[in-house]
Amino acid sequence: MKLPTQKVKASRKSPKNMIIYGPPKIGKTTVLSQLDDCLIIDLEDGSDMVDALKVKANSLKELQAVGTAIMKEGRPYKYIAIDTISKLEEMCESYAKHIYMKTPMGKNFNQKYPGMSVLSLPNGGGYLYLRIAFKKWIDKLNKLADHIILVGHLKDKMLEKKGKEVAVKDLDLTGKIKQITCANADAVGYIYREGEETMVSFDSLDDITAGSRCAHLKGQTMPLKWSEIFID
Repeated sequence: MKLPTQKVKASRKSPKNMIIYGPPKIGKTTVLSQLDDCLIIDLEDGSDMVDALKVKANSLKELQAVGTAIMKEGRPYKYIAIDTISKLEEMCESYAKHIYMKTPMGKNFNQKYPGMSVLSLPNGGGYLYLRIAFKKWIDKLNKLADHIILVGHLKDKMLEKKGKEVAVKDLDLTGKIKQITCANADAVGYIYREGEETMVSFDSLDDITAGSRCAHLKGQTMPLKWSEIFID
């Protein structure tokens, strides 16, 4: 193996994995419909009012069928949007239970606690299996196109800063799932409306979960124009 002796140029500029999130009814699905060659995988029945490249998946089984069809067709879309990852996390709860029941500790879980969620395990132990299940699905989805856009809901939470409670705009995912998903994304954008304009912020402020490792998006707040996000 020959090691580099000088700087290696960046191989891409645009985000491969991107998260956008914002308040409900802000127009996230509408904005996605304006991105050419983007298939929206609708997990929440939220695309009925929008003309778009779209397909519905109301369960992990249906999502698997969509993924299989995409791979069989040779990955025909440049972009795929998962609408929403908040719903995907919810769907993964049953898969998390399945993973736990494959372990020695969990093999009798259904017999002892019929109908109970794996998240009912003591000391939050079930969330480990939810993280495993969610990551497995994100890894599958990342193989379906060159660019994956994960759409999320907004969660307002309160943090204490300098003795005062401050409202923070955050991505609606559970604990470490949110941290890991955001860390693996090339860009996290908070979407909001400013008059008639849909805006996106990649500025990592104290009260907004956002940011980007892409140079042209880092610290930016701008009108949401796909041609200014995906530039190569």
